Amino acid sequence: MSPLTGQPRQREKMSEAARAASELLEVLWGRGQEAAPSGTVSPSQLRALLVLEKYDGTNLRSLGQALGSRPPSVSRLCDRMEALGLVERRTSTTSRREVELRLSPRGRKVLDEYRAIRAREVSAVLDGMDPAAVAALTEGLTAFHAAASARLDAAAQARSTDDDQGTAADSA
Repeated sequence: MSPLTGQPRQREKMSEAARAASELLEVLWGRGQEAAPSGTVSPSQLRALLVLEKYDGTNLRSLGQALGSRPPSVSRLCDRMEALGLVERRTSTTSRREVELRLSPRGRKVLDEYRAIRAREVSAVLDGMDPAAVAALTEGLTAFHAAASARLDAAAQARSTDDDQGTAADSA
């Protein structure tokens, strides 16, 4: 696009605002995590739990792709989460060589606790905002969520199509 239209600059400003808000959210959410009744989980573990919640029964390869991590790192991450009782590994019903990852009841409880902590922190910030700004933010974040979910779902679908074509590397 032409720099004269201002469109690229506007997108750059939006990206910067989203990054800054995301970083502040990380700080806000981190403040209460140590007090979580189930104990602290690392940011990597929390991201993995969120992916596993959305894609229950995924394999290590797909989890790694969703997290943008290499297989050895994902395997060690899952080892730690399994030792903490957050995930369960099961032999796939479709392939004995493949392992499915599922949230354990404790993993679901941890996610619920973290969501409650995050909701309290966000509510405290929203209470200090003008109602019109809260409404605009809600509309924008709803659209952002839909677009981001569509992107992740498309990536998961592409992985699923690749998996259907069958490669030995998929069994982890």
